[in-house]
Amino acid sequence: MTERHDARTGRSERVGSGGGSGTGFGGQQPKAVQKALAMLEAVAYLGAGATAKQIAAHTMVPPATAYRMLNYLVADGFLARTPDLAGFALGRRTSELAYAATGAEQVRTAAHVLDAMRAETRHGLYLASFRGGVLKIVETDPDHEVVSAATVSRNPHAHAVGKLLLAYRPRYLDSVELRSVTAHTLVDGLALHAELAGILATEVSFENEESRIGRAALAVPVRERGSDVVGGLCLQGVAGRVSPDGAGLVEFLKAGARELCGLV
Repeated sequence: MTERHDARTGRSERVGSGGGSGTGFGGQQPKAVQKALAMLEAVAYLGAGATAKQIAAHTMVPPATAYRMLNYLVADGFLARTPDLAGFALGRRTSELAYAATGAEQVRTAAHVLDAMRAETRHGLYLASFRGGVLKIVETDPDHEVVSAATVSRNPHAHAVGKLLLAYRPRYLDSVELRSVTAHTLVDGLALHAELAGILATEVSFENEESRIGRAALAVPVRERGSDVVGGLCLQGVAGRVSPDGAGLVEFLKAGARELCGLV
């Protein structure tokens, strides 16, 4: 430890000499600590990919202050930047704290569930989050091309996971332009509403060459522990091999969604 003197205040404070990032989240700044903890909670609630603007709004912290604190938390390993650098996710040190708190087995994550599922199928699997009213792909498939969140958001009616979002967040229907992506895209409003009603009844969404010729996909809702739908688990593959008529595939997905409850 070293002692630093502040000429403006006439005060001295002890400063750690090793390993720290200089965040200043010490005992002299309880409000800063509270804000930092609130930001960790915000990322856990909003999900991986939450932006600085969303986190600031959720915690009611000024954006400039929020961005500075987020950078501190990233530097210390409590948060991590997403691969596209557009948002934040919980970091290694936060996982270590959760592990220490359980005093038992390693904390189960969405990635663990998806990895186990991929060992049982040749189809592509990915996980989307609907938190904050924004569709985000939070777990991609390393062995298969995954449709980007931006592509789904432009034409949600043409994608299995997009139709799942529309079924459980119907207010987004007002902003959807029913345009054709392929010759199979559903562009009739009444027919789409009927399909969305069927999704709510069966909890299965299906896409058959509606966004790309030769590709089909199934999606099922993923819930929070309180039963609210917070995302979707999607399986995609070759048209003709992926269908809601395949009871085995549907049950496989629904079992995975149950495993993911509370992890999105």
